Order: sequence, then C-alpha cells, then structure tokens
Amino acid sequence: MTDWSHYDESDAKVRPSRSSRPRSKRRPAHNDAIDGTVVIVDRGRYTVLTDAGPIVMAVKARELGRRGLVVGDRIGLVGDASGTPDTLARIVRRDERVNSLRRTADDTDAAERVVVANADQLAIIAAVADPEPNPRIIDRCLVAAFDARMRALLVLTKADLTTADAMRALYEPLGVTVIETSVKRAGGPEADPGFHLLRTELVDSKTVFVGPSGVGKSTLVNALAPAAGRAVGRVNDVTGRGRHTSTSSLMLEVPSGGWIIDTPGIRSFGLAHVDPEHMMSAFPDVADYEAEHCPRGCTHLSAEDGCKLDDWVGDNPDRAIKLDSIRRLLISRASGDGY
Repeated sequence: MTDWSHYDESDAKVRPSRSSRPRSKRRPAHNDAIDGTVVIVDRGRYTVLTDAGPIVMAVKARELGRRGLVVGDRIGLVGDASGTPDTLARIVRRDERVNSLRRTADDTDAAERVVVANADQLAIIAAVADPEPNPRIIDRCLVAAFDARMRALLVLTKADLTTADAMRALYEPLGVTVIETSVKRAGGPEADPGFHLLRTELVDSKTVFVGPSGVGKSTLVNALAPAAGRAVGRVNDVTGRGRHTSTSSLMLEVPSGGWIIDTPGIRSFGLAHVDPEHMMSAFPDVADYEAEHCPRGCTHLSAEDGCKLDDWVGDNPDRAIKLDSIRRLLISRASGDGY
C-alpha cells in the first residue's frame, strides 16, 4: 500500500490554462509609423493619403480599441505602405483632433456621430430654388460649425433662377460668407463669378461640403475637382427632394488649391451634443458682454427671460440684426426636432 503521508500540494503538476498565463501590457511604440490622412472610410477599410505620397489601403489595428476613424483624421500606419494593389497596412495611431464636426440623429439622441475631423471650414450648400432653401437646416448646420470653431460659408447654387437677397440678409450678419453660383450658366463654371469666388475661398483650407440632396452639391464638387466623378441626381417633381447620390464621405484635392470633404446628403441635423454657451463663444463681442451681464443659466432668447444682450444692442442697428440672427440659431438649437 502506498504511503501518501509525505506528499503535499507542491508535488502536484497542474498545467496552467491558457487564460491564466500572464499577458504583457506593453504595446509597441511604432516609432516608425508613417503619417497620413484618412480620405475615405468604407466598411472597415480606410483609404489613407500618406505624407510621403502613396495612397494606401489600411485597416484599424487592435491597439486602437474602440476609437473610431473618420475622414480627415491624422493617423500613423505600419506595414506595407507602398500603395501597391492588394496590399494592406495597419492604422496604429490616431492623432488628437484639432476639431470635429458632429451631429446626432435628433435632439433627443445622446449618441453623437463625428462626421469629419480636422476641417477648417464648413460650406453649407443650398439652392436658391428647385428645391427652395430650408433656413432651419442651414441654421442647424451653422450651430454645429460654430460649436466646432469652423469658419462658415453658405453656397447658394442655381443662382441663375432667382436672386438670393433674402438669404444674404439672414446669414451675413452672423459673419457667414454667402456665395451665389450657377455652374450651368452659358459658358460653364469658368464664366460664373461666384464659382471663381468659391474656388478662392477653398485655397489653403480643408472644407466640408454639407447640404440636402438635389441642391447641386455633386455637380459643384465635380466642377471644382473634375477627377471626382461624383454621381449626379435630380430633384423629384412631386416631393421637391433630391435622391442621395453621394453615399460616403470622401476627401478630394482641388487642383486650384485646397481640399473638399464631400458628405452624403442630409435631411436632419441633430444638435443634442451642442452646449449653447460654447456656441455663443463663437461671437466674442457678444460672449464677452453676456458673460459679465447676463444672469447665470441665461438662455439669451429674450429680454423678458432676463437676458441683458438687448442692452448691448442699444440703438445700434447692426448689433440688433446680429443679435436677432444669433437668437434664431439658439431657437433652432432648442427646437428639439433635429430638423
């Protein structure tokens, strides 16, 4: 009979499970990562324009975790960055964003979506007619632009159909550059002074193009960047709405200078993420006064609610117009319908 009295637990040989093996928390530094910019996002694949020149197809590496990538992100990648067909690199780093244009599905949805990153200005594309411009959606895009500290342009297409004086009166007091253009005039884009002005505004900037379907955004993009080949749709005669022709965001170089980030057509623009006070700081002259004189938690919507900005206006008609415009944006932010 075997005597087990001299055995203890140290004599047992137990093979450790795979899950119990210690894992290193050290991650490679990737000091040799190649810098680039995401120019297309398509179903988990990222087209990257590297600073060295080649355009590379890449996937997101595991070490990025849940951090999302959007067009405009500055990144670092490793692996095959030659740009040769059928090669794939890995994105291992996302640089801190300078800014981001964000929106939510509606004003009750806390989940925000980053549309693009690191852009300098937002160009809101609308038609003066066919379809009629929608000031509510324009206002909401402007709120998002001011919140992201982006310059704002309002580009009014189909300017050969009617004048845009009313739209200028609404938006120029907010410091928005309003441009009227029609690339279908006789002689084409080169004969249109508004097209030349827009092209000048794009130089040395990354500009996001947003706007409803059917306003001529893709036509304008194709005129500015002929190699783009964006699909062009038409307006429905019954609903007055256009068909979505751009289905993904895409960053394009403009031969005359600058970059366009074209986005799919929008029908709503939720602003649940926007803090009205943060948006107000886009107007330093107004923000300085309200910070000193308005009561805490002021909505700035009216003097009846305790807002002191009417005192800032005084008898200055230009200030009155500007304050009315800002309040229109604040009301749009507070409307709660995303449209």
